[in-house]
Amino acid sequence: MTRDEIISRVSEKVRVLRAEVGYTQDKMADIIGISKKTLVQIEKGRAQAGWSTVVAICALFRETETIQFLFGNEPLEVLETIAHEGTDYRKEKTLGGKVWWREVARNGGFVMQQNILSQHYRILDQDDFRIFSSFEENETKERLEEIAAEAMKG
Repeated sequence: MTRDEIISRVSEKVRVLRAEVGYTQDKMADIIGISKKTLVQIEKGRAQAGWSTVVAICALFRETETIQFLFGNEPLEVLETIAHEGTDYRKEKTLGGKVWWREVARNGGFVMQQNILSQHYRILDQDDFRIFSSFEENETKERLEEIAAEAMKG
């Protein structure tokens, strides 16, 4: 998934999302920080939201069915992965991938998972903390091997 794909997906769902939360166009535009005119253009498919607007929408409405359906239960993780072109540091504790994730590989107590909706990959440590994310399967597999080898040494 690319930044442009995320922008397109979210832009296509703005009207549905607004209906889900029961906001007027005025209120929705105010909450996400754009003009009503811009919101109308996005909802009619005449324009797409900008990246910062998409990030705001996903952050502010991450618990809605619409956003969950687009990205699974970790929309901010998807956005972080795209924005940082992959992440490689210990992040927040996850739920271990019980709902939106499938296990791809295990090595040395670390698990590689793929999100069934966004298709991005992540590596969790033994305590279910996300330590790496990427949309590249081979890159994630290589990093899993490196992390497991480092853990064995240390």
